[in-house]
Amino acid sequence: MTDGPPVRFLVPAGVDDPRRVSGGNVYDRNVRDGLRGLGWIVSTVEAADAEAAASALRDAPDGELVLIDGLVAGWAPDAVEEAALRVRLVVLTHMLVAAFPDATEAARDAERRTCAAAMRVIATSRWTADELARRGLVEPGRVAVATPGVAPRDVAQPRGDGDLLCVGVIAPHKGQDTLLAALGELDRRDWSCAIVGSEDTYPEFAAAIGRAARGFGGRVRLTGTLDDNALADEYRRSALLVAPSRVEASGMAIADARAWGMPVVAAATGGIPDTLAGGGVLVEPGDAHALAAALRSWMTDAALRDRLRREALAARPTLPTWERTVADVAETLEAA
Repeated sequence: MTDGPPVRFLVPAGVDDPRRVSGGNVYDRNVRDGLRGLGWIVSTVEAADAEAAASALRDAPDGELVLIDGLVAGWAPDAVEEAALRVRLVVLTHMLVAAFPDATEAARDAERRTCAAAMRVIATSRWTADELARRGLVEPGRVAVATPGVAPRDVAQPRGDGDLLCVGVIAPHKGQDTLLAALGELDRRDWSCAIVGSEDTYPEFAAAIGRAARGFGGRVRLTGTLDDNALADEYRRSALLVAPSRVEASGMAIADARAWGMPVVAAATGGIPDTLAGGGVLVEPGDAHALAAALRSWMTDAALRDRLRREALAARPTLPTWERTVADVAETLEAA
């Protein structure tokens, strides 16, 4: 396709801000830029709150094609329902709010209403799409899957087998507390762990993680949010990615680790098993003992390390591309 129609894309404020790195922002940026590369006329509107989201929806001309990030849609369900009566609305769902045990009833209701109002819903993983249908939020015929792509990377060059990496916003659903509990069970001391992610979204939880990390005598580093280059440096010199999430739609950090040829130990939750298909180690989410056992095996079993590295390297050519992601999104937009 060389000449596409116009589309208004509503995204969270700061989508290009290097201090606000998130999987959702990375996805939105790649979709925006990729659609433009295909010839689509993309008008990006950033929204910081419900009022801004509602205003952007009211400003959309009748009949316009509107793609809205699910986070933004959830802030203003009334405006989404109103806009859906006169524009062609597609909701891009990065996460399934209903899967979070601590989600408020208001957030669950907003997700239900916005999904019901949309002409189409784009889910970023097959698991999310299946859950949307299973929970009765979207009919199977209205939901499409556009899996996150992966940028090509060099093979990681870790300094040692004990160099661990955990990437994701510091939040209860990401399970950094489970990781620290597991690290506390290890007898060995020849390891280090970098925990990369914003500490601003859940400040009380992040503060507790920071206090617990200080008890490891410098072997656990909380780096905060890193720009692309600094994050690449962490991947490049780490031996193992640990993803201890309690809830996860797909696990973009896992896909990134695969691109680096890096083995992964992760929780078997949400879309992680699909993202990690073909290798890695899965443990029960929230089970610090199981995670500790997996980490202990990684550090002590050379044959296991060799196998996981071979599997990770073999997976690199099979990883999804952003071009495929954008093509899937474009197909859904055309259908709308």
